[in-house]
Amino acid sequence: MNLNVSSFSLLSLTLLLLFSPTVTADNITHAFEKYSNFSTMSDLFTKTKLTTLISKYQTITLLAVNNNNISSITNKSAIELKNILMTHVILDYYDELKLKGMKEKSIMLTTLYQTTGLGEEMNGFLNCTKSKGRVYFGSGVKGSPLNAEYVTTLYHNPFNLSIIQISMPIVAPGLSLAVLPPPPPPVPLAPAPAPSTMNAAMAPSPSPMSGATPPAPAPGPGDEDNASDSNVPKLTPETETPEVDSPAPTPSADNEKIEAADKAGKTSSACKTRFSFEVVVLLMKNMPGHNEKRFCICLLQTMRDD
Repeated sequence: MNLNVSSFSLLSLTLLLLFSPTVTADNITHAFEKYSNFSTMSDLFTKTKLTTLISKYQTITLLAVNNNNISSITNKSAIELKNILMTHVILDYYDELKLKGMKEKSIMLTTLYQTTGLGEEMNGFLNCTKSKGRVYFGSGVKGSPLNAEYVTTLYHNPFNLSIIQISMPIVAPGLSLAVLPPPPPPVPLAPAPAPSTMNAAMAPSPSPMSGATPPAPAPGPGDEDNASDSNVPKLTPETETPEVDSPAPTPSADNEKIEAADKAGKTSSACKTRFSFEVVVLLMKNMPGHNEKRFCICLLQTMRDD
């Protein structure tokens, strides 16, 4: 008996899932038609083509904001607006009955934005917290305020589509700016080739206007000859001056003394010689022998030679 009951329950659940209607764009548009006060929200979902993306899921809960409180996000760019609206699409089913049955706690809900792979720091999740019998929604990013309060359920098709009203839109950190894929890395530039010696030689020299001193030109064959000629000092021909006899040097006092001494020496020598000659002549006259006279004559000749 118990086996039959269990089998019947499983079969019923399977049939319910198979034949339950899926969320379509027409279903969402039709649900909003009954509430003119949410026309701006409905137009935004259509404009961003999110209704077509939502139709791929079987279980969806939309967080709707009325026309009076949604103006804070209507001036965003198309991509910013789309990112914000995707965080208002919960990939699960919640209605008034399920929310009131929640315990006093906080749970994290996955949104459609998380499926894009662009979520950062939990901004693809919503924090749903029940406190003192009230339910609040906010971004899953740590420190984000829970200031969007649950108001009522506008439309519900159990386990398929639910549209619930919240007091204000939720803007997660990082969603108000356009989320674009990173640009491709820049292509590295090839290093410039080093200038060759020929190119360096052919490079134009700086002009005098730039303030740099131009290099001196290399000397050619003719320049070397001119340079050698210019470096050799030119000799001016000397004028021939007539030879002038230089005056005889004036005898000094020392020279006069030497000459006087020489004269005195010669006089004295002459006097001595004369004196000796007279003595020898006198001796020769007084000597009686022939040999003595002959000796005196030889002596006189010797004295004469001196």
